[in-house]
Amino acid sequence: MAHPETSTATTEPLAGISATGRQWTRLVALHAQVDGVVEKALHRRCRIGLSEFLALAACASAEDGEMRMQELTEAVNLNQSSVSRLVGRLERSGLTERRMCEFDRRGIYTGITEHGLATLRAAVPVYEEALGEALAHAELDPRLAPLLAAIRRSSEETEEAETA
Repeated sequence: MAHPETSTATTEPLAGISATGRQWTRLVALHAQVDGVVEKALHRRCRIGLSEFLALAACASAEDGEMRMQELTEAVNLNQSSVSRLVGRLERSGLTERRMCEFDRRGIYTGITEHGLATLRAAVPVYEEALGEALAHAELDPRLAPLLAAIRRSSEETEEAETA
């Protein structure tokens, strides 16, 4: 163990990292912090996790309420193995079902069920509330406030462009 008087380590954990690197590290930390809060709220109040919520939202937004496994993998930002386990949990819970492609029998889709739609409708306000609370709490950190301000500006610009 190094002695304090001879140590060359700095107390700044991000020393030597570029400004972009520091911001990226803060963004990753913000993401983890917010995900944790949202995950707990969804589990507590809706008995689904964030990945399940995102998968249900993706399926509900897709044409015919269904997606191929690869599309779902991209939509929820998980690897294929994790998505396979996720889909298995959703199917066992009755939130989604496997559907065959009518044009290609090898094609398998995951489709949201009525129970899945009802669960998603109940979960959206929980998600939004937990997200708002987590972001409001994160804004108290002066290192995260500029990131959140940029995210809000970008969200407003996107919303304006979509409504124009």
